[in-house]
Amino acid sequence: MRIISGKWRSKRIRAPKNLPSRPTTDFGKESLFNILNNRFYFEDLRVLDLFSGTGNISFEFASRGAREIVAVDMHRDCVQFISETSDYLKADIQIVQADALQWVRRNATQYDIVFADPPYDYEFYEDLTSGIFDYGLLTEVGEAIIEHSDQTDLSHLPYFMEHRRYGSVNFSFFTRLQTKED
Repeated sequence: MRIISGKWRSKRIRAPKNLPSRPTTDFGKESLFNILNNRFYFEDLRVLDLFSGTGNISFEFASRGAREIVAVDMHRDCVQFISETSDYLKADIQIVQADALQWVRRNATQYDIVFADPPYDYEFYEDLTSGIFDYGLLTEVGEAIIEHSDQTDLSHLPYFMEHRRYGSVNFSFFTRLQTKED
């Protein structure tokens, strides 16, 4: 995996093959961050990375100077890899080992961006998305971004804003500011 931009631009990080993760492709990640770069000032952001896996997205936000980053993953090996890589990069990332959906339900902090990349066969997209809004994880101007496969359509969910596809990577964006009914 490669960090696309920021202070660690072009830095390659090698994740162990045994991690139960599917890192976002460089093409998808670069496209996502081009969108976010036009919507947010990174130095002001509080970011929550759910199902963080290798930490690919967290490291990209850290490289771009995000103010606060919390990475949540339930797998011990993923958490350990993110922690070791964070230490190596001197990245200020809070790492939490927990089930993402359960963590959403008990968290009281608000974030500007909530990024979630659950396994593509995840059965609880609706619970996850509603939890992000019902439990107040987003600031008023915040956005939730869910990565998913082509077989998943989240456009029927409340607060859906838009869908973007980059190769095999799909992102659905959600916000309180603009819903598809507006």
